[in-house]
Amino acid sequence: MSSWIQRHAVSHQSQLAATAVLSGAAVAGAILGYQAYRRKEAVAELKASIPDVSERHHAEKVRVHFLDAQPRVPQLSKEDERSAALARRAQQGDYDDDLILEQLARNRVFLTDDGLAKLRSSFIIVVGCGGVGSHAAASLARSGVAKLRLIDFDQVTLSSLNRHAVATLADVGTPKVHCIRKRLEQITPWTKFDCRNELFGGSVANDILAPWSFNDSDKGQKPGYVLDCIDNITSKVELLHYCHSHSIPVISSMGAGCKSDPTRVTVGDISESTDDRLSRSTRRRLKVMGVNSGIPVVYSTERPGPGKATLLPLAEDEFSKGEVGELSVLPDFRARILPVLGTMPAVFGYTVANHVICDIAGYPMDYSLGGGQNRDKLYDGIQATLQGLMERLVRTEAGQQIIGLRLPIKKDDIGFIVDEIWRGKSAISGLPSRLPKWEKEGQKYIPLGLGDLVCMTKEEAVVHEKQVLLGGKNVDEVYDEKVIEKVNQRRTEAESYERFR
Repeated sequence: MSSWIQRHAVSHQSQLAATAVLSGAAVAGAILGYQAYRRKEAVAELKASIPDVSERHHAEKVRVHFLDAQPRVPQLSKEDERSAALARRAQQGDYDDDLILEQLARNRVFLTDDGLAKLRSSFIIVVGCGGVGSHAAASLARSGVAKLRLIDFDQVTLSSLNRHAVATLADVGTPKVHCIRKRLEQITPWTKFDCRNELFGGSVANDILAPWSFNDSDKGQKPGYVLDCIDNITSKVELLHYCHSHSIPVISSMGAGCKSDPTRVTVGDISESTDDRLSRSTRRRLKVMGVNSGIPVVYSTERPGPGKATLLPLAEDEFSKGEVGELSVLPDFRARILPVLGTMPAVFGYTVANHVICDIAGYPMDYSLGGGQNRDKLYDGIQATLQGLMERLVRTEAGQQIIGLRLPIKKDDIGFIVDEIWRGKSAISGLPSRLPKWEKEGQKYIPLGLGDLVCMTKEEAVVHEKQVLLGGKNVDEVYDEKVIEKVNQRRTEAESYERFR
């Protein structure tokens, strides 16, 4: 070993190579060190530049009227006031964009520069700033949304603290919209907030959902999305109908009350949300107004059961106080406290925000309807249907009944095909539907692979059987190019997934 070192130590080429390696390492170290130094200096400079509160750099203190009452004006701490002063400057452009990009670095590599740019230039409206809306707003701001309009008539209460994203004890009695703005400005000071401490209704929709109104370069920008996080059905229906009729992108959060299973929360069209009571009532009212579908909603398929939370009936002595409607804070608002597990509004809020972030950024969204309970029953039904179909086909081709026919498809294969490959939806219409133990010695079976199975509704399967399987038509005679392309794409996807099963 020592002789090898001695031979190469006198080699001119080895000396040059060693010098090059050492020089490269030194240069790289210098560059990285300089970048780290510049980053540290930039952060230190930013912190040092935060002014003390003065007449020039003041913290906003908002006093608003609420139903002829005066909400408490929060007493800002010194740190809150400094944060508010920094936010005023940042929203006027006095903030290092490199620091913003570094704070959003994880979103940036996920959504790409183009996707993040779309998100940063977007204007989004959140209607309802309670448990669901506060978590949604916080996610949007943390993800880079530059302009947020927050709409809510209510104030933070002590009972809000079990589910609100940012409220603290110090915020109790203050408007929810300003509570959110104050806290989020400490996280993303560059985000511009338009706070509306008022109740949404059809009569004020034109004003509340109007384009961005601040006197800046974005004045006149139309909302890119509206988030319905309202828990009052009348206001919810009015909001959804307005957005649908004015072609404003909207997504609605349905009921998180009395829910406890986060695995049952899903995203789908409002026409599909049959298991959620709030969604069902909303859907019925919208149908009367001519809206049957076209609104994405976040809802839970969890069903009530023994031991689960329910909305208890009012005590008899409450009725003696007068009409039930008079017991509520506002007309048409609930008079009872709805049981809410603090985690569930967050799940709904993050799901709503996730949909909006991906949609605006152009990130692919293809939700699976799998993961719920009672899937075994669904798979059993599909297995029986498939068994019957194959028996009919064999009988037609062989001209006789085949006894003991079994399919080389297991129940977990069906679950894989339905939930993972086809996301629980038909390849033809995109609708969800209700889609085999074999190989015992002496049993007969026919060749059938996972790539031969495609999700369809029962009605579509009947048509396919008559026209293609038994009628002799080619698939391109029955289906358009878009459906065939989707099927081929998913079959390729299934083949690649097979390696990891």
